[in-house]
Amino acid sequence: MKSRVGSLFKLCIVFPVSCNSSPLPKSSLPSCLSFVHTTYSTVCLTQEESIVEDTFDQPKTSAEVLEKWGCCEADISQLFKRRPALRKADLNQLQYKLNLLSELGITAPDLLKIINCRPRLLSLRIDRCFDERHEFFMKIFGSRELLVKAIVRNPSLLIYDFHNKVKPTIALYEGMGLSREELVPMLLSRPTLIPRTVFNDEKVEYIQKTGLSNKSRMYKYVVTLIGISRLETISERISNFEKFGFSEDEIFSLMGRSPLVFFLSVDKVQRNMTFVLGQMKLPATVILAHPFLLYMNLEAALKP
Repeated sequence: MKSRVGSLFKLCIVFPVSCNSSPLPKSSLPSCLSFVHTTYSTVCLTQEESIVEDTFDQPKTSAEVLEKWGCCEADISQLFKRRPALRKADLNQLQYKLNLLSELGITAPDLLKIINCRPRLLSLRIDRCFDERHEFFMKIFGSRELLVKAIVRNPSLLIYDFHNKVKPTIALYEGMGLSREELVPMLLSRPTLIPRTVFNDEKVEYIQKTGLSNKSRMYKYVVTLIGISRLETISERISNFEKFGFSEDEIFSLMGRSPLVFFLSVDKVQRNMTFVLGQMKLPATVILAHPFLLYMNLEAALKP
């Protein structure tokens, strides 16, 4: 009996058995043998091949993960040069974070700029409040292109404390009268806007002294520059202008018309004011009408 079963098993292997045809009478084949043979040939083998293919396709290194995501060899070399620890990154975590960046619209060239600016970004928890953060920033920037531009300029937008820093800071500026449309160019031009913004009564008083309304074109510049500056720095700038005979009203009027002049370095203002008074023989008040004189390299510009 044992030899007969063995012979039948060999025949099943040599001659494939189907439900409709068989080289032997149905009665001579135990149903269990037919079932075992069919299952192995049509299911198990296919599953094994699929598992082998999936395993073969899985990236084995960080470089392969990055390449599969869209980075070329030169990109990967630059990334590893800037952040060597990426070579030994956890592959699952790396893939997960790259997928998050893809959801934002970030591509390989963007990733190069981001890692150049914040080398440790892919080692940090960029998944915290990710969906909520993404939705919030999309409402502010209005388009994926502007959001990507902002993140490339300041990748820390992905890791700032969302509930205790990002949202309260945006709310502060909105409370000061800035619309979300006005905040966009400020966030793009001032990457430190969110971490450095602090307002108090003294800063609000400085803004009011400029005489600007929140409808003024220069208002957003004055508010954001004062918002990110330390009180000591503002006081130092005011004192510097007072040394050249400007009154408080003149100083804040100048700030309202040309905010960036007020935040030039003390040395730059002193150097140009000395040149205007000493070499050009002009009164200090000429700056009130022509603030661009404080920006220029006057010695080079006025060389014969």
